Amino acid sequence: MTNTINLFTGKLIKLTAPRNEDAAIMAAWEEDSVYLRNLDTDIAYPRSVAQLEEENKPSSGSKYFRLRTIEDDSLIGFVVIHSIEWNNRSGLLAIGIGEQNNQNKGYGSEALQLILRYAFNELNLNRVGLDVIGYNERAIRAYEKAGFVVEGRVRSAVYRDGEYSDRMNMGILRSEWEKINN
Repeated sequence: MTNTINLFTGKLIKLTAPRNEDAAIMAAWEEDSVYLRNLDTDIAYPRSVAQLEEENKPSSGSKYFRLRTIEDDSLIGFVVIHSIEWNNRSGLLAIGIGEQNNQNKGYGSEALQLILRYAFNELNLNRVGLDVIGYNERAIRAYEKAGFVVEGRVRSAVYRDGEYSDRMNMGILRSEWEKINN
């Protein structure tokens, strides 16, 4: 019997392939330093449309999706499982919701549910990890709600605006995810 669950669709959002017009929208998001500083520990620097279009190229080491609303098919963010080590059945997760008006609406939580279902059921991974900056409390709560646990902390690893923040390493195992979702 074939499973009738759509891997890519939730109640609020869907995971889609990148589209040609996405890079221009995402380039506008990258002009927001708050977005960039929550997304990554690297120097906040906006990427060009051409640089963002490079992400569209398929790779066996990553599975990259755009996040779109069910309601009107609007692009609101991205989610990716990257640095996949097939032999170890593990990968890393990154997620971003582009505009502040699309945050705190449940999109990120649903995206985490969808990508974890994909990672464990379709990619057959056993572990998904991530790192998050300690000051990004909203993201940490969302990750914990999805079942991620703090596995370690790199102290004072991020320096922003004269202050140091820890980089937190979080992860979830397939068995932990199954307990939450069965």
